[in-house]
Amino acid sequence: MDITLARTFLEIVAAGSFGRAAENLHVTQTAVSARVKALEELLDAQLFVRNKAGATLTSAGEQFTRYASMLVQVWERARHQVALPEGRESVMTIGCEVSLWDPLLLDWLLWMRKSAPQLALRTEVGFPGDLIDKVAAGILDVAVVYAPQQRPGLRIELLLEEKLVLVTTRKRGQKLDPSDYVYVDWGPDFAAQHSLTFPHLGHAGVTAGLGPLGREYVLAAGGSGYFRLAVVRKHLDSGRLRRVRDAPEFLYPAYAVFAEGADMAVVAPALEGLRRVTKNP
Repeated sequence: MDITLARTFLEIVAAGSFGRAAENLHVTQTAVSARVKALEELLDAQLFVRNKAGATLTSAGEQFTRYASMLVQVWERARHQVALPEGRESVMTIGCEVSLWDPLLLDWLLWMRKSAPQLALRTEVGFPGDLIDKVAAGILDVAVVYAPQQRPGLRIELLLEEKLVLVTTRKRGQKLDPSDYVYVDWGPDFAAQHSLTFPHLGHAGVTAGLGPLGREYVLAAGGSGYFRLAVVRKHLDSGRLRRVRDAPEFLYPAYAVFAEGADMAVVAPALEGLRRVTKNP
C-alpha cells in the first residue's frame, strides 16, 4: 500500500474534513478524495461519512486508525534506520514545544549522550499541534507539549507541573506598571486567569509570543512578567530578578506524547531521560 494513503487518512482524521486535510497536505481536495477512494478499494470498506460538518469515521474507519498510524510509524522508522549514523543502533526523534524547550531539551540531550549513547538523536522545536501530528504520523517518537489533545493511538504522560511566577526588576514596594509589563502568551487558560487577576494589565506595553523572548527582554530593558520558574530561578538567585510577593502562581504542566505502538527500545530511554531532567527543574 502507498504510505501516502495512510498519511492522508490520518490527516483527515486529525483535521475533521477533506477540505482542511487538503489544505494541510498542500494538495487539492480532489486528490484527497481520490486517495481515500483508492484506500477504501484496497480495504474493501467505507472509512468516512461526509456531511456538511466535515467527515466522520465509520466503524471500519475507527478500526483502521490504529493500523494506519502503525504503518506510517514503521515506514518512518525504516527510513530513519537506513540513514543511521555509524556506531548507533537506532534513531530517536523528539520534538519540544517552543515555550518548553529551554532548558529542558538541552538537559535531555546531555543526559541521553551519557546514558543512551547507542541512540542517534534528532530534535526539533515547534508548535504543539504540529508536533502531535508528527507523532501520530510516525515522524517523531516523542513530543513534549503543554496541553496535548487526546487522539486515538497516542499515549500521554505527565512530566512535571511547572509554575508560572510573576517576576520583576522593580524594587520592592513599587507597583506593577503596564508601561513596562511584558505579557507572555502562555495559552488560553493562562489568558483567562490573567485577565481576571490583573484587569489593569490588559494593555501591556509589550506582548511576547515566546517565553524566552519575553524573559530576555525583561532582563535587558527592565520590567515585569510571568515566566516559568525553572528558567528564571538562576536570575532570582543572582538578584537580577525578584518574585513579586503574594502574586498568584499558575500551573504550566509539561506532557510527553508518544504512540501506543512505539518502539519502546527507543522511546523508553528517552522517557526516562525526560523524567530525570524534569525531576529537579
